[in-house]
Amino acid sequence: MNETFALSALAVAALAATLPLAKRRLELSIAKHPSLTGHARMAQRVAALLPGYAYDAVRFFNADRAPAEAVSRRRAGLARLSALYAQRYARSLALTAETAEGLSDLQFTGAYRVPFQFSPYLRQHLKVPSFVRESAGVTLTDLDGNVFYDLTGSYGVNLFGADFYKQCIAEGSARAQALGPVLGSYHPCVADNVARLREISGLDEVSFHMSGTEAVMQAVRLARYHTRRTHLVRFCGAYHGWWEDVQPGPGNPVKPRDTYTLKEMDRDTLRVLRTRRDIACVLVNPLQALHPNKGAPGDSSLVDSGRRAHFDRAAYTAWLHELREVCSERGIVLIFDEVFLGFRLAPGGAQDYFGVRADLVTYGKTLGGGLPVGVVCGRRALMKRFREDRPADICFARGTFNAHPYVMGAMQVFLERLETPEVQALYEGLDERWNARAEKLNRRLQDADLPVQVANLSSVWTVFYTRPARYNWMLQFYLRAHGLALSWVGTGRLIFSANFPQADFDEVCRRFVAAARAMQGDGWWDAPAPNNGAIRRGVLLEMLRQRL
Repeated sequence: MNETFALSALAVAALAATLPLAKRRLELSIAKHPSLTGHARMAQRVAALLPGYAYDAVRFFNADRAPAEAVSRRRAGLARLSALYAQRYARSLALTAETAEGLSDLQFTGAYRVPFQFSPYLRQHLKVPSFVRESAGVTLTDLDGNVFYDLTGSYGVNLFGADFYKQCIAEGSARAQALGPVLGSYHPCVADNVARLREISGLDEVSFHMSGTEAVMQAVRLARYHTRRTHLVRFCGAYHGWWEDVQPGPGNPVKPRDTYTLKEMDRDTLRVLRTRRDIACVLVNPLQALHPNKGAPGDSSLVDSGRRAHFDRAAYTAWLHELREVCSERGIVLIFDEVFLGFRLAPGGAQDYFGVRADLVTYGKTLGGGLPVGVVCGRRALMKRFREDRPADICFARGTFNAHPYVMGAMQVFLERLETPEVQALYEGLDERWNARAEKLNRRLQDADLPVQVANLSSVWTVFYTRPARYNWMLQFYLRAHGLALSWVGTGRLIFSANFPQADFDEVCRRFVAAARAMQGDGWWDAPAPNNGAIRRGVLLEMLRQRL
């Protein structure tokens, strides 16, 4: 009897001990984003099972079972685009083809411009150039002399216009010329850069790195080092570089070890942050305010018209304030990754724009004045890389080209110009100006009865589609044909420089609408599905048949 009682007591005690753990585990599962991006192991398994296959000529033009007349127009439209590209971009295409043989980046970007089923046939019949020779104002000129309006934004670098950065690089190089590429010792401009960055960020200390990815890596390492906790929290869809812990899904051959991918702007996430004891830091990329919990909107993922974007400043500001409060309560390091947005929203960056102070902030892109750089700014207690009482307990971080004299010179020029009246004037009425421009383009698209709209976060835009369709990704090629330069992700990111004149923007609008009309005339939107779910189910069944 006593033995039975003792065993029962042990069972009750064991249950009582495991219940809190089970509760926390359940809360974590609920807070994870329900898509594959929130479940790294499952995402990798699914990626391994996804069959590779390609559409033949018949299926390429008729993946949506369009009428024969529409298919005929599509064939003729692609043939016209192909001939136009071959004639207009001959030299640029020739060098692209030659270089792609030895440049893996070109092979990757060329293959992932569109959904993979369409990619082989399209690459065979529509060649896309990747070389340009010069920039001026808000335009780019290719090797054949074609002039494009620049909507690439140089992946976020080009905030104030290409000419602005040419001048930063030239003047910065002149300042560093006497020292040259001497590393280890610092050029005097480093001291000025540190002072300016401390003032801008509102934080105590600065460290320089060679890329935005590297800066984020160091910020996370410092957070783990000082909190002695293991896990970082990132939000679904957010990009923080290409290292393992911040790429928990496809694209990362290594399983992330200590990463939670949670839902942004969600109470379940705040509950996890309040209860778990293993979270060192929370990473926030303010660009996600444009499309919370959704991945970067590249055209290669446009299997249907489900892509949406919308910026609600008040809602995202409230979320960041809640996040700041919870992180402060729990001793969790709040990191703002401003590498991409940088100073696009305000002279003081996203901290200034949203009125929230982070513990660590990373910068890159535009801050280098056109040259590659990464920067971490942080509170003094978090930036220290060693412990006085334990000399072997250090958080090592050095790089050969950290604080390179030429990069520091260009950065100094950039930071000086950031304070000039001419640049400060670009921030006046910034939201109103770019919101009005987006609204203008949307009205023109609606008036033309085109199934296309744009959403914007200041001068960063994305395109989405209002009717279910399988061929939305074709728009990027019509836009290029109408003289609009896009990055390799196509209509996923349209990035304007802040100095874009109104007259040039009006011409961009005209060309954008003309390109969409041409695409519509060629029949690519002629057979919309009843809904996006029907498209996705059809693609899934197609994949299952390939596996059988």
